[in-house]
Amino acid sequence: MDRCYNNDISGMLLVDKPSNITSFKVVKILRKFLNVKKVGHCGTLDPAASGLLLVLFGKATKLQSRLIKKDKVYSSSFLLGMTTDTYDLDGKIFSIKEVPNISIEKIKISAKNFEGEICQVPPMYSALKINGQRLYELARKGIEINRDPRKIVVYKFDILSFNKSVLNVKIHCSSGTYVRCLAKDLGDVLGCGATVKTLRREKIYKFDVKDALSFENTNNLDEVVRNIIPYKILVDI
Repeated sequence: MDRCYNNDISGMLLVDKPSNITSFKVVKILRKFLNVKKVGHCGTLDPAASGLLLVLFGKATKLQSRLIKKDKVYSSSFLLGMTTDTYDLDGKIFSIKEVPNISIEKIKISAKNFEGEICQVPPMYSALKINGQRLYELARKGIEINRDPRKIVVYKFDILSFNKSVLNVKIHCSSGTYVRCLAKDLGDVLGCGATVKTLRREKIYKFDVKDALSFENTNNLDEVVRNIIPYKILVDI
């Protein structure tokens, strides 16, 4: 594996993060590979989630706070009838219930109630910091603290299909939205509980995962360099 010893790299790389790897690990690999000191990303994806990760290099890291605030689009599947402490399948199972005989039309009506500006309580298993501590670090110690509800916007909560207990959805939302919380809250409304089975981030602002470099190609120097969007193109975002 060759490295690019060019500390002057400034720009953004769209990466298609696979599941079962952390966003931090992707950044760490690229920092070491390109030998660039300033590297960051625009919004953490859960380890089990896949999809678009925006990785910034050099001067482009100054755009991080601006890009983090951009809207996102996710595709996800919810497993109805199950609740966990993490609101996804990585967590400890709290309950398993029989899924009621419910139509997809009723689910669509329930989902519409979550569209618009709503308040959402961040999950304990999240990277959010409160008083200098990551919530997931406290959760792993069995500590739960009060979290203030935060205003978010769900622009679209589309129900794509429903087969037995699996509900496939697409969500266009503001920054700071936890899809896992939407799954949990929708499950509560339906009376059977729900947890996220799969989660994939498809878009951030105007950037699409279809244009992203696969994680497998992040060790290909030519591919990485060729796909970096120069800083001068990004400054007006």
